[in-house]
Parts: sequence; C-alpha cells; structure tokens
Amino acid sequence: MPETPLLTVCDLDAFYGDIQALFGVSLHVALGEAVAVIGANGAGKSALLKSIAGALRTRPEAVVFDGLPIGGLPAHVVAARGIALVPEGRGLFPSLSVEENLLIGGQLKRAGPWTLDRVFELFPVLAERRKFSSTALSGGQQQMVAIGRALMSNPKLLLCDEISLGLAPIVVRDIYARLPAILEHGTAIILVEQDIVQALKAAQRVYCLQEGRVALAGAAKDLSREQIAAAYFGV
Repeated sequence: MPETPLLTVCDLDAFYGDIQALFGVSLHVALGEAVAVIGANGAGKSALLKSIAGALRTRPEAVVFDGLPIGGLPAHVVAARGIALVPEGRGLFPSLSVEENLLIGGQLKRAGPWTLDRVFELFPVLAERRKFSSTALSGGQQQMVAIGRALMSNPKLLLCDEISLGLAPIVVRDIYARLPAILEHGTAIILVEQDIVQALKAAQRVYCLQEGRVALAGAAKDLSREQIAAAYFGV
C-alpha cells in the first residue's frame, strides 16, 4: 500500500435506509492511479461510490481523502475537496446545451488543468456539438459530456459509475481510450464496471465486491480469470 494514498476507505459500512449495502469495505487509491471496482448487480459498487462522494452518510474516519477524514460530509463539500462523480445514467441537464452542461462542472473554480478547451481536445466531437441540446446527442456523446463535466471541476479523484452501460462496444472502447489522458494529468480514477474486460485493461488494481464485501483484491495483471469468476459469482 502506498505510504500516503490519495484515498483510503477503511472498514466502511453503508446503508440505504435500514438496508445494509456495504460491510467493512476497505480499499486505497494512489494519486494518478486507476482502480477498478467490479461485481454483479447489487454487489454494492454504486453504494461505495456514493459513500465516497458524500451521497451516503458514513463514519468520518471511514473515508480519508488527501489526508483528511471526509466520511459523512455533504456532497458539495466533498466535491470542493476534489472528488467528482460521473453518475450512472449520466445525469445531464436536458434543457441545457453541451457547453452549458460542461460549464456547470466548472462552477467550483478549482485550480487545475481542465478547462472547456481541454475537454474539447479530449472529446473533439463535443466541440462540434457544443451548442446542441444534450438530448440531441448519442448515448456515447452524452457519456462524454458527463465525464467532461466532472473533469471541469478539476478533481484529484474521478469516480466513474458504469460508464459503459448501454453503449455499443466500439463506443465503449473509444471512451476508454481517453482515460490514459486523464491519468496523465494526475487525476486518479475509480472505475465501477460490469464490463470486466475493459476494467482489467484500464486499471492497475482491481477490487471485486460480492454482496457488499470485498471478495478479491489485487493487481489487474496478477489476477486470473478463474479467481475473478469465483469472486464475482461467489463460488
């Protein structure tokens, strides 16, 4: 484990009302690292991201970011600290243009490399459609807007929740091909995915959740298909 990880999640429990979604989950992420969190539906992947992002309450010391406990802080405070969430389903504002959706992400005015022009360099198709309504875009282009909006806050940690969901394989490959450029700017990434192949290609390390618990953790290059299948399906 790195001496000073950017993010440390320690013995995290999370609840949706009276239903417990996570049981003692622990993980860490280093600055500039890509970490994948995989697992079947209901494994607790989204609950983990929501706990980190401040959308689910937890103990302060259960989530430590950049050396400070942030568990239980409101989501807007967590965002100001440098964590951005790309939510499942994208969450774009349908009445706003592509450019306006992106500019919303920059309202925190955090210092960093990501500007509107830099996002357009990462996703050139968005520059061509900057004045279009977000509803006029393809699913893949909408996902690019959601990622770009998160980057506009200049996060130290980008949380991506199922960015391949509902997209054609060629579009998924195109989006994943942009992730190295994000990492090169020093932003760490947590990828929550059901697309195991893409997750293993993109991440240095992998955590597999099974029924709200960490069933497997390790370097992506060291984990066998048999290990991952056993942890994924709980067999």
